[in-house]
Amino acid sequence: MSPMGTVHFAHPAYQLAAAFAKRGADHPHFQTWTPEDTEARLEEADVLVASGFWRNEWLARATKLQYIHVCAAGYDNYDLQALEARGVRLANSSGVNVNAVSDHAMALLLTLTRQVHLARDRQAKGQWRGMISEIDQREEELAGKTLVIYGLGGIGGRLARLASAFGMRVIGIRRSAGAPPEGVAEVRTPGDFPALLAEADAVALTYPLTEETRGLINAETIALMKPSAYLLNMARGPVVDEAPLVEALASGRIAGAGLDVFDPEPLPESSALWGLENAVITPHSGGETRRYEENVIDFLVENLARLARGEGQLVNQIV
Repeated sequence: MSPMGTVHFAHPAYQLAAAFAKRGADHPHFQTWTPEDTEARLEEADVLVASGFWRNEWLARATKLQYIHVCAAGYDNYDLQALEARGVRLANSSGVNVNAVSDHAMALLLTLTRQVHLARDRQAKGQWRGMISEIDQREEELAGKTLVIYGLGGIGGRLARLASAFGMRVIGIRRSAGAPPEGVAEVRTPGDFPALLAEADAVALTYPLTEETRGLINAETIALMKPSAYLLNMARGPVVDEAPLVEALASGRIAGAGLDVFDPEPLPESSALWGLENAVITPHSGGETRRYEENVIDFLVENLARLARGEGQLVNQIV
């Protein structure tokens, strides 16, 4: 890997090339903004920095390509075997949005429990809400409530610390139990998840999409939740079966849901989720902040330096 290899940034919105240039980088680099332009210029790149634009059939044409850096955490759209066979290295940006997504999850939970979304709706109509006599219709306090976090990686771990600062009892789920990290009262394994749903006041999903987690939230698991419980999906859309979730929200079977990811995306206009008062929807923006480009470039610059030195291990290396 030459330290002067050409870096091709491919993203529809993020200004990755501009952020790279500000570091005083002397690598030749350019950015494409559409899949069509990305495909047209593949043959120029030694390094590709991309996420959703990638198509596995492009690999045969990317003859110079030596390294792909995924400018996100997810990499399920990359054929790992094909990359390994071609000798193309792959690393992701796992950890790039730990702060952002955990902040976002906490914001969704506070929005639902403090009914901020309903207040905003009334503001648009110029309505002042009076005091509420019915206790179960009032806003809630988080202190003393139980949050179950499925996935104790960077995002889940930081969410646990935030939630514990609000006085919540946090139960974390990960593959191996072991000692609880900071902010977590106890750690359980995936097999305990159904039993934990009965005691959870909120359930946060912060795990990767795998065949084991696909459709984990379905009619059966939703039926185990408290009617007063909230669901937060910060993972991937396919981990939740939308139809039973819609039914549960519409019927009041659960209290509400904060959703940042969907299947498919963008969420179709025909989705019943749009019309549900107890659903708070954000457009997969949980990880998007003013620092996102800089965070990605931090990983990229370090890995380019390692490649230039001929090192065998990259930060967040997948292949």
